[in-house]
Amino acid sequence: MTPVPPPLPDIILDPIVRLALAEDLGRAGDLTTDATIAPDTQLKVVIAARQTGVIAGLDAAAYALKLIDPSVKLTVEKPDGSILAKGDVVARLEGSARSILIAERTMLNFLGRLSAVATMTRTFADKIAHTNATIVCTRKTTPGHRALEKRAVRCGGGAAHRYGLDDAVLIKDNHIAACGSVSTALERAKAYAGHLRMIEVEVDSLDQLKEALPHGPHAVLLDNMSPDTLREAVAIAGGKVVLEASGGVNLDTVAAIAETGVDFISVGALTHSAPNLDLGMDVV
Repeated sequence: MTPVPPPLPDIILDPIVRLALAEDLGRAGDLTTDATIAPDTQLKVVIAARQTGVIAGLDAAAYALKLIDPSVKLTVEKPDGSILAKGDVVARLEGSARSILIAERTMLNFLGRLSAVATMTRTFADKIAHTNATIVCTRKTTPGHRALEKRAVRCGGGAAHRYGLDDAVLIKDNHIAACGSVSTALERAKAYAGHLRMIEVEVDSLDQLKEALPHGPHAVLLDNMSPDTLREAVAIAGGKVVLEASGGVNLDTVAAIAETGVDFISVGALTHSAPNLDLGMDVV
């Protein structure tokens, strides 16, 4: 599994978290808290897991609290990447009751969503732990939250595919169709990309794989192939190129896919279908 990454820098977190807080506070702030809680009221609370999972998103949650009130003390008991049992205390907060109540929902939203991604990733990664394959995520992320969700994948033991269109060349089926052939697309990509840019090409048949290999791509994405076809692809490639399997990947199929010998398995569901992890904030 991949190591747990450090927290995202504040400059990346800031616009995402500010938008979430502004959305919640609206035009007039927290009416309920303003109406019911005296300004000098202090509170001690815990954030606790209400189901098993893997925690992620503490960087975003902590930044939300910091923007509301940096004087509130936050003590993390279970850092990102930790496996949670039901009832485990993730973090403790102590300070202004008004500040904690204002930040509560935004903090829990980030933690619930990102822990969901980490939990699903860990579930997939555990299924293939007996192989050398690695689970990777895709660009099928929540708009505006890609950095958070890709970090959450890494907290769960997976790895990131491209972060965007600008960090690698990935020639997909529609690029090939528009170019006319795998060979033409690869020739154009190699002429344009420069020596430091990775080039991956998607193929959906063994014939396309054979067409691609002489052009020396860094990686080949094997799309929607059966395990038997994937094994043939691995034999044809002969270890000369990184192979990634994609399409038809779920918890029932991922082990068989990994056992074919591919290097990476991309799973869009990690970031588009992970069910929220139930976490709560309780007064102690």
